[in-house]
Amino acid sequence: MRMERFSALNPQFPILDSRSTFPCQVLPGFGTHEDERRKMISSDGRTWSAFVVDASAGFWFLAVLFLMCLGSAHSVFAADQRTVLIVVGAAGEDRYVTEFNTWATNWVKAAERAHAKALTVGFPIVADEQNTNSSSAELHEGGTVRDEFKRLLDAEPKDGTGELWLVLIGHGTFNGKEAKFNLRGADFSATELAEWLRPFQRPQAILNCASSSAPFINALVSTNRIVAVSTRSGYEINYARFGKFLSEAIGGSDGDLDKDGQTSLLEAFIMASKKAVEFYKNEERLVTEHALLDDNGDGHGTPADWFRGVRAQKKPAQGNSLDGARAHQWHLVRSLDEENLDSVTLARRNEIESSVTRLRDRKAELPEEVYYKQLETLLLDMARIYGKATNGGASPPTEAVR
Repeated sequence: MRMERFSALNPQFPILDSRSTFPCQVLPGFGTHEDERRKMISSDGRTWSAFVVDASAGFWFLAVLFLMCLGSAHSVFAADQRTVLIVVGAAGEDRYVTEFNTWATNWVKAAERAHAKALTVGFPIVADEQNTNSSSAELHEGGTVRDEFKRLLDAEPKDGTGELWLVLIGHGTFNGKEAKFNLRGADFSATELAEWLRPFQRPQAILNCASSSAPFINALVSTNRIVAVSTRSGYEINYARFGKFLSEAIGGSDGDLDKDGQTSLLEAFIMASKKAVEFYKNEERLVTEHALLDDNGDGHGTPADWFRGVRAQKKPAQGNSLDGARAHQWHLVRSLDEENLDSVTLARRNEIESSVTRLRDRKAELPEEVYYKQLETLLLDMARIYGKATNGGASPPTEAVR
């Protein structure tokens, strides 16, 4: 479109002269000499302040424009960036200092391998400082551990596709009404954490590795949130080992039950629960912790022994839906195939997987021919997604999937 035609259609914008004057306010460093300033009268009689872009001003204009675009791109990137926020609570006794520091280190290493942002609070624990009381439990930067946790949480993007992994390592308490996570200084309750997380719309996984953590499921239940806890009751008050095995499984390959080259949150949960039970059996001790996972938002939670591999073998009572499908789509350390999927394609892949799961649950209700026809359609859609990711946009031949 020619400039004359544009001006005729838009009389509020005057035609710029050959010296490329721009109708805007004079910016510092742009056309500061009087002979570079000029007034322009638009067709509606308004006066415009203008500056002439010479070679120097043009450079700075482009630089400012670049920085503005960079800031916009950073905002988009921040919304898609995955975050692992690790909160290490009070050790209580010196023998737990090394344990909790090791668990947190495992999570930090896994986050680094995943190219996720790793944030820590209360870490590392120093043995001669961990018993400080609420009046003196302050960070070197000032403020309590609780204050620092709240500050980091407030600073996180509330929307976007980037997953927020919140890992709580330490001890918990339950008074019959309210469960709390113990910090050096003031603790926080399940109810308080639910309130702090209320603004978040991005996907979240809350992993409470403390004793007495079961009530956190009911407090934090949400359709956009996965919650895993170490105990099935607030009255399981003994030191929980689930967190140790979860920190080892999340970044390793031993928990890859379906052999897809990555360990999902569900697989890590199952592996950690299994190893915790094995510990008590090997020590000939009573099992004092029973981990639960909730990822469907019903607040009931499912134990690991309901699964064979990654598929649940039991059905919940009263028609409640099964947990696990969503947690199996979460991978902190992703395979190469997974890394090649952008957020839109990944969401489509997850949708197809969910459809396959729902179809399998209805297998007994459908004629065999109908079931396999629908399953074939879904699996072909899945193959096309991975084909585009690995073959530069080329879908695999249909025969290869059949």
